[in-house]
Amino acid sequence: MRIALYQPEIAGNVGAILRLAACFGVGVDVIEPCGFVFSDARLKRAGMDYIEHVDLVRHSDWNDFRAQHRGRLMLLTTHGTVALHQTEFRPDDILLFGNEGSGVPPEVAAIADARIRIAIRPEARSFNLSVACGIAVAEALRQTGDLPR
Repeated sequence: MRIALYQPEIAGNVGAILRLAACFGVGVDVIEPCGFVFSDARLKRAGMDYIEHVDLVRHSDWNDFRAQHRGRLMLLTTHGTVALHQTEFRPDDILLFGNEGSGVPPEVAAIADARIRIAIRPEARSFNLSVACGIAVAEALRQTGDLPR
């Protein structure tokens, strides 16, 4: 299982997701361009020394990412059509997250194998990217029996 971040904008979120990935043992793909310099101190502060324990791949753009990965694309989005708890995950899924400001463009959403939403109260707009990622990855790993012991 992998996490894919589509053109993330906030270094601290990416750092927190890298730390999450290290703790859960999942790889991370960052699809550039990013909204920050990848060596940003905020990235390192949030990721701490966990970053060195992550299978991290940076892709120059969407086409580069697609050329290298063929797993099912499971898009997490506030516009999802299926609830997270109703989704059946597989160990080789790629959990795709859009950027903090605009998500993914329609052409990317159109090729996703599933568009998944996390249950949230109607008066709330959305989760923080790293929080949403943690919720989704934990559920996917729980379902596939791949949570760390």
